Amino acid sequence: MTADLPRRLGVAFGMLMALALPSGAAVCERVDHDGQGYVLCEVPATQEPALRLWQDGPDGAPLRNFANLRRVLGPGESLGFAMNAGMFHADYRAVGLLVIDGEELSPIVTAGSAGNFGMLPNGVFCSGGAQPFAVIESRHFAQTRPDCRLATQSGPMLVIEGELHPRFLVDSTSRYIRNGVGVSADGQTAWFAISNRPVTFHEFGRFFRDGLGVPNALYFDGSVSRLYAPSVRRADFGRSMGPIIGLVGQDG
Repeated sequence: MTADLPRRLGVAFGMLMALALPSGAAVCERVDHDGQGYVLCEVPATQEPALRLWQDGPDGAPLRNFANLRRVLGPGESLGFAMNAGMFHADYRAVGLLVIDGEELSPIVTAGSAGNFGMLPNGVFCSGGAQPFAVIESRHFAQTRPDCRLATQSGPMLVIEGELHPRFLVDSTSRYIRNGVGVSADGQTAWFAISNRPVTFHEFGRFFRDGLGVPNALYFDGSVSRLYAPSVRRADFGRSMGPIIGLVGQDG
């Protein structure tokens, strides 16, 4: 059994479970780019207030999975989509900046380090600030301290002002199921994406830059990449997650 097979089985199991899920708002779709398949979830500016970021439940314990997340939704609320939203420590707390409803729960980290998070430049996804959505390089964010209703830091940046991260290699053999977020040049649209199969950083970055035309995009994870999206019958099952981002709607 290859190292990636348990993760593929988890996705397949989640897809089977999702057959019984209620259909949510059709915010996600299956798309292809350069021979690779992705699920793409689009959030326009008008829906920014419905975007939420979670780490813990009401009891203070990390939520860790989509089932626990759905249990803490309010009466009449439904989940249009959700995915893991950044890297985390062993206790499931965010590695870098985490802002939920304007409250900073974890500080920004600007130092480089081993691993993907510290592959500078890394960045911050900011929602509900001066413009609806933004992906901002971490050191610039630390200097300017823009207001954000929601913010999560991760790394590396996939696209930086229209260019791929300088350390991405065309011929890389490192492949994972990867997820991340990109923002339109006018800040009016955020696209959340996850690959269907293992892809390289270069392939994933090209999807955002060339396929979606975004000037800035941020990597969320690859070791742990999960999606809940009723509109495409996905409810991935597998390792526990740290921060989770998603779109909440009203039933009926």
